[in-house]
Parts: sequence; C-alpha cells; structure tokens
Amino acid sequence: MAVSAAQSIDPRVLSALNASTTAKTDTASDLQNHFMTLLVTQLKNQDPLNPMDNSQMTSQLAQINTVSGIQDLNTTLKGITGQINAGQSLQAAALIGKGVLVPGDRVLVGSDGTTTPFGLELGAPADDVQITITDGSGKVVRSFDLGAVDAGTQSFSWDGKLDDGSQAPQGAYTLAVKAASGSDAVDVTGLNYALVTGISTGKDGPLLDLGGITNQVSLGDVRQIL
Repeated sequence: MAVSAAQSIDPRVLSALNASTTAKTDTASDLQNHFMTLLVTQLKNQDPLNPMDNSQMTSQLAQINTVSGIQDLNTTLKGITGQINAGQSLQAAALIGKGVLVPGDRVLVGSDGTTTPFGLELGAPADDVQITITDGSGKVVRSFDLGAVDAGTQSFSWDGKLDDGSQAPQGAYTLAVKAASGSDAVDVTGLNYALVTGISTGKDGPLLDLGGITNQVSLGDVRQIL
C-alpha cells in the first residue's frame, strides 16, 4: 500500500499485513480483505497531527474495486468461452457424413468417371474466370472459361472428360483458378470437396477429419456444405 512521503507506516500496521498474508491467496475478495485489514489498522494507529490523506485513501479503494471488477470480468469471459466451444463442438459433430468445400486444389475422378465437386471463392466480382485441371505429371488435361462470376463462394462440377473428349482416367487431379476484372487480377481461392468423417479437439476449437483428402480443418475453413 502506497503512503505519502510525510507519513510512515506504523510497525503494528506491517505486522497486521504480514499476518493477513501468511496464507497464499489469489482472489479479488482476499485482496479486498487484506486491504481493509491494513486500512483499518492504519487508521487506528495514524498520527492525529498528520492523518491519512482522504484523496489517497479514495484512490486506493478505487484500485481495489478495479481489481475485483477485472477478476469478475475474466470469470464471465471464461464462461462465455466455454459455451462457445461447446456450441462449436455440436456444430462440428453435425457435419459428420456431410460433404464440404474447403480451401484446396484437388479433384478426384472415380472408376466410373464420376468426379468430386470443386469451387472457388472470389474476393470481388470477376469478368473472366478460368479453370485449369492438370494430371499428376502436370499436364493440362481440361480447361474451362467460366466467364463472369459474382463475388463469394461458387461451386461447380467437372464431367470427367478431357479436352479431346475422352474419359479421364481414375485418379487425383489438380485444380488451378485465375480471375480478372478488366486488366486487374481478382483475389481467388480454389476449393476442393471433402467428406467429414469425424472430429477431434484442437487448441483453438474442434477440427474436422476429412478422410485423408486434406489435412484437418477448423469450422472456419468450411466455405460451403453440399
């Protein structure tokens, strides 16, 4: 406790403070009790000719109340955080068995020629959006010109045909997206399809297991549920 330069603390005050802090405490309530013990003892033993400054006492009381308020706020925030985490876990569990679009560049072709959906996320409207699909060796096997596309998330599908009209072999292909508005490039993110097979707990919330299609992702990475 701070005191003015003109006033010293009576040894009995220090004794009372030491006695009240023998046990380890860390709550605002304990701090308030210690402060009041010290304050009452100091008032009892103050010099009548040099009493404690009222403004100083008021300032110290305000500081104690601030500490108490901060601790109460922290407790409330912990409770809110716990509720948010519980809600996110429920949302994540509801996605098990559902298909989602997440940032990525993979398109799969099955043995029967079926393909997984893909998508893109545009930061602004684009006049010209071009899609290029390459095989494992990096060879371009199909190109699309989507024309004008609105800002936001859009999903598309590939018929599994190569540029020459033949059926694409079974396997994994890579998607590349370019977008422009006039002569200016538009920020675009490619999205690939994945099936949510499970969830796990991460440091910042639940993580979605996508069955090995891509790494685990958070709920914030899901751009669209199909």
